[in-house]
Amino acid sequence: MLNSDGEITESDDQCCATDRKSHHSDKMKKNLVTRLNRIEGQIRGIKGLIEKDTYCDDVITQISATQAALNSVAKLLLEGHMKTCIVERIQEGDQEVVDELLVTIQKLMKK
Repeated sequence: MLNSDGEITESDDQCCATDRKSHHSDKMKKNLVTRLNRIEGQIRGIKGLIEKDTYCDDVITQISATQAALNSVAKLLLEGHMKTCIVERIQEGDQEVVDELLVTIQKLMKK
């Protein structure tokens, strides 16, 4: 939602909207889960580097690669969300979804 100052804010009902479901194909779910499993492995690897007292710059490089991988997953999810959920809700006359999308994009851009 946009507040009176034109800033994007989350409305209380958005955080509790658990009845909505995504529209991912089985192929997309498998792709996302595969990517997330790889990221999970990267996180375990970073933990191991820290436990082995690996040079800080090397650890930071691995953290950066992991963040890029997470951003890639987020981009795929956002693309699918815009092509399905957002389009459907606009077609149903729900214009508030645009504010929700702006909040989501703002969250992604903070990273």
